Amino acid sequence: MDRYDVVILGSGQAAKPLALAFAAAGRRVAFVERAHLGGTCVNTGCTPTKTMVASARVAYLARRAGDFGVHTSAVNVDMARVRERTRQIVRQFADSSRAALEAQPGVELMFGAGRFVGPRQLEVSLNNKGGSRRIAGEVVVIDTGARTAVPHLEGLEQVQWLDHAGMLELGTLPEHLLVLGGGYVGLEFAQMFRRFGSRVTIVQRAKQLLPREDADAAAAIREVLATEGIEIWLESQARRVTRDGEQIALTCETRDGERTFVGSHLLIATGRTPNTDSLNLAAAGIEVDARGQVKVDERLATSAPGVFAVGDVKGGPAFTHIAYDDYRILHTNLLGGGEATTRGRMVPYVVFTDPELARVGLSEAEARGEGRAIRVARMGMDRVARALEMDEARGFIEIVIDAETERILGATILGVAAGELMSVLEVAMMGGLTASMLRDATFAHPTLGESLNNVMTAR
Repeated sequence: MDRYDVVILGSGQAAKPLALAFAAAGRRVAFVERAHLGGTCVNTGCTPTKTMVASARVAYLARRAGDFGVHTSAVNVDMARVRERTRQIVRQFADSSRAALEAQPGVELMFGAGRFVGPRQLEVSLNNKGGSRRIAGEVVVIDTGARTAVPHLEGLEQVQWLDHAGMLELGTLPEHLLVLGGGYVGLEFAQMFRRFGSRVTIVQRAKQLLPREDADAAAAIREVLATEGIEIWLESQARRVTRDGEQIALTCETRDGERTFVGSHLLIATGRTPNTDSLNLAAAGIEVDARGQVKVDERLATSAPGVFAVGDVKGGPAFTHIAYDDYRILHTNLLGGGEATTRGRMVPYVVFTDPELARVGLSEAEARGEGRAIRVARMGMDRVARALEMDEARGFIEIVIDAETERILGATILGVAAGELMSVLEVAMMGGLTASMLRDATFAHPTLGESLNNVMTAR
């Protein structure tokens, strides 16, 4: 058995910087990846989807050119070229990660499937060379991520359905895309392919899209998507899937009774499940919850001494930036002797619809649920000069403010460049700035940022 100071299993967003940091500190590192370096973000998540979102926005703006006084010919989308552009950027990011790891003395890359065979001991079934290796580490970090959760749906195994990764590989445009699920993934792909030119139907079992968001934000997103021609069915439970010639038939129980939706393609976007089922975690004494997520404490330690879990595999906020913060916690504690924890960390995020939906801190519902005394400052984007000039006046800015201290507790923004504006408010929250400070600040005109002057006086 080969022994290492550190074994990293999986290559999510915490894995690469951890490996480089440990190796730079003189530790011997085994880096085990089953398929593609970079995890979901680089290969099938953030990088490729936002690349395709950008292509879809260009198509959308080209069709709207007349609104700006610009006349163009008919818009045609070359899906094969869109796919190749996406692949090129993914390769660029993945190759960069591999080059950095291979250039770092002390890091040994192993491509294969790892499974525990004892405490801090793993067997790696190698991809290319065949055979297997047994390795052990003084420290083991699990960063194997998550994958699409496949619902128990009658007939699903009989049709060629797609997950988000499959959607990225389409070289032709779906005639009619059925989207099962109204969460973040479902909405981004629904709008993207509608803008490419597909007919799109969303089937959502909850009472609103984006069930974790406040009702007003969900309703505003629904209006945006409906205006673009997307058919949306809420409170609709999928019952079965069948073939209908060359088409796919999705039968659902809706508020209006049973209804069958027929489309050319079916996207399953009903959630994620952790990649833990093949790891044999019990052999190492690593506990999981009912969903199969690795249980960790606030220092990211598992139930097994010397074993940590980072990123989506442990549940919690499934965002790349949270995975990277997990890396910072382990770096601080394991290499710096610090006491960093996940306690109280902010969880900003952006849903990359167009306009974007950005969130940080408490929503209005969360703040009221905690019994806080708050005031809510809310203003439509149609009152933001820069948004009007860009013809991007859809959405709103909503800021939750502590009624006594005037400190900002959270923000929800639906609008153009909402993620960037939200980041300004996050910095204000980190610095303890008050609403009146932002109200009286001097921001450049005309920018989206100057909307913070006016929104702080809005009700």
